[in-house]
Amino acid sequence: MKKDFLSILDLTHDEIFEIFDLTKELKEKTRRRESHHLLEGYTLSMIFAKPSARTRLSFETGIYQLGGYGIYLSPHIGIGKREAVKDVARVISGYNDLIMARLFDHAHIEELAKYSSVPVINGLTDYNHPCQIMADIYSILEKRDSLDNLKVVYIGDGNNVANSWLNFASRVPMHIVICTPADYLPNKSTVENCQNNNSSTVEILSNPEEAVRDADVVYTDVWASMGQEAEADSRKEIFQPYQVNKELMSCAKKDALIMHCLPAHRGDEITDDVLESTNSIVFEEAENRLHVQKAIMVKLAKRI
Repeated sequence: MKKDFLSILDLTHDEIFEIFDLTKELKEKTRRRESHHLLEGYTLSMIFAKPSARTRLSFETGIYQLGGYGIYLSPHIGIGKREAVKDVARVISGYNDLIMARLFDHAHIEELAKYSSVPVINGLTDYNHPCQIMADIYSILEKRDSLDNLKVVYIGDGNNVANSWLNFASRVPMHIVICTPADYLPNKSTVENCQNNNSSTVEILSNPEEAVRDADVVYTDVWASMGQEAEADSRKEIFQPYQVNKELMSCAKKDALIMHCLPAHRGDEITDDVLESTNSIVFEEAENRLHVQKAIMVKLAKRI
């Protein structure tokens, strides 16, 4: 039976760490330029309703390094508009072994998975961004060796990245803090599910200085995501107190990691000096998208 990856919640605790173990192996082989054609002859269809440089580069490079081939489908295919999602799912899964989709509406990727006969990977939807969070956590593990007693503070818009952090905290125990203005909270049911899971300590705060106290990780994202451009000016004013800068970072642990899923609007949600500081692992987490997604593709395609 095929397995999809639409959310962190699609994985068990053990499956998450199995993916991380494989990620480490594949990253080491990549660094040594050692062949690892685990998906030789496999094809990946990449559907983009939302364009992205990192998502396309990491998946297309990843499937190539695994010995397979990636096919880019631009927003012009009009999934859910020009052609029904379920029709696209059945046609593409007749051609390819894997589907990655980066979409707006989360219901569309759920429908895609329902009607696809091959595994579907969520490259991002307006609801969540699971591949990003898997890469983020792997990057933290590279620095800390363990997630025990980890305090992660997400500051900014309660968007798809915030939702994915909460989903991860529903699977792996941690202290997760979401700090955002009252009108920009993450998905209510996602918060409640994480709180009711009893595995993690969950806080929803509005004061950034209070939030980052004793933080091991301080994480931020753009204030206006793709599709919210008309709100950019008003959001900039609302979120200004939530900027990750040197003053705010002085409230966190001295060795707190600084993270951002990119693209970064330097001078808005994060200052240039913080992004370029020695505590920043922003570009390590960007690279790890490649390695983690390779592991996810192998696990789903090989059903292991």
